[in-house]
Amino acid sequence: MKNMPKTSLINVEIDGSIARVTLSRPEKYNALNVQMITELIEVFSWTAKNSVGVTGKLVSDDGTPNLRVLVLSGEGKHFCAGADINMMRDAGANTPEENRRDSERLDSLFNGLWSHPCFTIGKIQGVALGGGAGLIACLDHVICESGVKIALSEGKLGILPAVIGPYVYRRMGSANFRRHAMLAGRMNTSEALRIGMIDCIDDSLDESGVISEVLSTGPCAVTAAKELALGFDRWEGDDESLRLWTLDFTSRMRGSEEGQEGLSSFLEKRSANWKSEE
Repeated sequence: MKNMPKTSLINVEIDGSIARVTLSRPEKYNALNVQMITELIEVFSWTAKNSVGVTGKLVSDDGTPNLRVLVLSGEGKHFCAGADINMMRDAGANTPEENRRDSERLDSLFNGLWSHPCFTIGKIQGVALGGGAGLIACLDHVICESGVKIALSEGKLGILPAVIGPYVYRRMGSANFRRHAMLAGRMNTSEALRIGMIDCIDDSLDESGVISEVLSTGPCAVTAAKELALGFDRWEGDDESLRLWTLDFTSRMRGSEEGQEGLSSFLEKRSANWKSEE
C-alpha cells in the first residue's frame, strides 16, 4: 500500500485486508518511548485512512484491498511493560508545558486505537502494565495467554492512570476501575476476564476464528457499530429523541450501498461482496 509510514520500533505487515502491527522492542519489554509512541500514532492514522470504514470501498483505486482488521501484538516475552523508565524519569525535569505535550502524545496514541475504524484484535503475552493495559482497553477483542498479568500500575509510582483512564473505565466499569487504580497491583487473566478487561484466554493466541467472523460482517457496519456505541455512551437527551436517533441511524444504514448489498445478497441467497476473501 502507498505511503506506509517508515518504522523501526514497530513492525507492520499488510495481509490483504488485515494489518498486523507488532511492538518490536523486546529487549525493553516493548516499553513505550517517544519514538514508539510516535510510530504507533502514525501507523494507526495511516491504517485508518486506508480502511473500508473510512473510504467506503472494499478496494482502492489500484485494486489493493482496503483494511478491515488490525491485529496488535508484542514481540518477545512481554506484550508491553508500560512507559519507558527513561521517559518517566525525564518527566520530573520537564516543564509543565513539556509534560502536557507528552500527555497529549499519549492521548493521541490511545484515542487513535480506540476510535480506529477497523475491528482491532490484541494478542497478549507476559505483562501489560500501565500504558500496556491502556492499549488493551482500547482494543475491540483481546486474546491473552493464561499466564498474563495486567496492572494499572501508575499508583505504585505515585501517579494515576489518567490518560488511559477513559478507555480502561469504559472497559471494566467504574467500581473495577477505581479499585484497580487504587491497588495498582497485577490482576491475573481470571480476574481480567471476569471484569471484562479481556475477552478470551487462549495459550495459542489464535485469532483466526475472530477474523473469519469479522470478514463475514459488513465492514462499514463494523465501523458504524463504534459510532452507535459512542452515541449511546454520550446520549444526554430523552428516550424519545434517542429512539428517533436510532431510527435515523437504521434508515441510513439500510439505504447505504453496503446495506443494500447485504439485503440483496440475503434475498438472492448469495454471498455479499465483502465475503469474497473467505
